[in-house]
Amino acid sequence: MPANPSHHVPQFHIRLPRGFLNDPNGPVEVDGTVHLFFQSRSTTDTAQPVEWGHATSPDLVHWTLHRPAMSPVPGGPDADGCWSGNTVLADGELRAYYSGKLDHSNFQSVLLARFDRDAGSFGAPVQVVDDPADHEGITMFRDPFVWREDGGWRMAVGAAGAEEASIRHYRSDDGVRWRYAGPLAALPRTVVREEDTGEGWECPQILPVDGADVALVSAWSHGEGPSSVLAFPLGGTPVPHRVDHGQNFYAASVMREGSRGPLVFGWVTEGRDRDWWRDAGWAGAISLPRRAWRVGDRLATEPHPDVEALRLGSPRPADGAVIGAQAEIVVPETTGTLRLRFGDGEHLEIHLDVAADTVAIDGDAASADERAHGGRAVAGEAFDPGSERPGVRVFLDGSVVEVFTSAGRSFTTRVYPLAAPPWHVEAPEGSLVWDLETAVRPVVAAR
Repeated sequence: MPANPSHHVPQFHIRLPRGFLNDPNGPVEVDGTVHLFFQSRSTTDTAQPVEWGHATSPDLVHWTLHRPAMSPVPGGPDADGCWSGNTVLADGELRAYYSGKLDHSNFQSVLLARFDRDAGSFGAPVQVVDDPADHEGITMFRDPFVWREDGGWRMAVGAAGAEEASIRHYRSDDGVRWRYAGPLAALPRTVVREEDTGEGWECPQILPVDGADVALVSAWSHGEGPSSVLAFPLGGTPVPHRVDHGQNFYAASVMREGSRGPLVFGWVTEGRDRDWWRDAGWAGAISLPRRAWRVGDRLATEPHPDVEALRLGSPRPADGAVIGAQAEIVVPETTGTLRLRFGDGEHLEIHLDVAADTVAIDGDAASADERAHGGRAVAGEAFDPGSERPGVRVFLDGSVVEVFTSAGRSFTTRVYPLAAPPWHVEAPEGSLVWDLETAVRPVVAAR
């Protein structure tokens, strides 16, 4: 069995044919086309400085990969990497605000670059925010997020300090000259609902949801590194809720404005040992686009309705179905177990318990290869009987599995079975399955 069977490769999630992909950055709609940028490398050697990859879509489903939109400038303020940020349209101009990495610096400086439509890439960057002063005690500073408000511009930057994680807040009249306005939110490292809130907050995003701004942050610590994506309404002491309950969702990036409404994307991490994905020659994917709403102070998400365009033909009963590596399974709100059987002893289980109001995922037996990580996860308040959403929707795309419940809980996980398709489904009565389009893999656009 080869180390990278073809059935592990996602076909409708954004990924690189070869290379390393991680944080999504700056989704923006321009003249009806959605542009999504992301950190990428042309190889799986993470010592290579990161650049910004670029994909476009007319419908959030069919994506085209272009050549990188931003690369480190030798001797410039991003010489060792173009790290995360976002993009905005200002006076017809597409601007990127991002973190410039210099190995000798304690911080990633906030940079601005402007998009050159003729070149298809961003131009040379300039620093627009001063790095924190030594006396402020900041130990991590990166990932600007800019948005328009009240006739001016606002910026959030993720930070860690000696005593708390924070979102630093800046204001500007023109988007070029910025002034510090104090912390937008801050919280000492603690545990809330069994979630570590982190020493610092990477990739802060500010998303308008149901009339209020919600902050999304990626909890991070110097010793342990990345943890999970948390969300909380702005104002008062943050009480974070986890955004995705799986093991493989990080660095959320939002699109505040656009014809399809506010959107959330995330980095789908690997869930397999480093030597495996290095040998495979590719790593990382971007989640399906998600639409968000609030349930109290919790951020709920579901796949954007455009994703239904992936369905091929009519659904069929899921119980006993034989499927390939790309499928959507819909389970009614009922107590029972959805089981994907890959091969001898290899299976993924999703347990629905209506009485307990929980959904649990067990991937510990999804692969017989010890390099696959597996994992179990559970979420309460999983069902919303008053909604028209099914109890659970499952999207299978090679190794990527995204699960959504009727109350807006989500799980992102990875599976690496040794057995190739066809795979078999065991499902509660009334469950349905669609085969999904496989001819939408990203292709490199010629220039």
